[in-house]
Amino acid sequence: MTASGNITPSPAGRVRWRRFLAIVLPAFALAGLLVGLTAQSVLAVSFAISGTPFTVTATELKGQGFEQFGVLDTSVLKNLPGHTNQVILTANAIRSAQITNLCQKVSIAGFTLIITAGTGGTPVTASDLVVDADKLSGNASFTHINIGQDASTLNQVPGVRGPAGDFALGAATVTITHLYQHAYATTAGTFTLPAFSLRIGGNC
Repeated sequence: MTASGNITPSPAGRVRWRRFLAIVLPAFALAGLLVGLTAQSVLAVSFAISGTPFTVTATELKGQGFEQFGVLDTSVLKNLPGHTNQVILTANAIRSAQITNLCQKVSIAGFTLIITAGTGGTPVTASDLVVDADKLSGNASFTHINIGQDASTLNQVPGVRGPAGDFALGAATVTITHLYQHAYATTAGTFTLPAFSLRIGGNC
């Protein structure tokens, strides 16, 4: 309050802007790092998940070599240091994938981060792609499919298999149109993103 009795307005706008920058700048830096690392095939193959889900949509996904089996991922509880939470998900692995009109959407501290790629006629490509998700939908077709295969005997994606005795699915090829994924983690050996775009706000 000033000497004349007027209340000095709080700098709420500046506080929100600083909060916005604190979120956006790391996101842009991460996006740049992702593009650089995927070109060199040095992405990590496993990590502790953040526990924040994200959605991925695409007009079409075509894959050579497909595997699916259950996984138990672990995340650290943000407000309880030293405590973890376990999430039951499915690992969906593709040896070689082409994705048309990809859009990834994630909410971070009240802001929506949108990443799009493969929208200019050249699809996104990925190798040794693994997505840990709890929802996967679309119009799917497979060739040479094995349902109920022992997860430890999967051989469609090199080095990716589940525990012995666990239920799994394997197929030589997969095609999914109108793809929707609600996921918690993605890893890949390579990930090429033509027509890459990152923005804050909006929808896919």
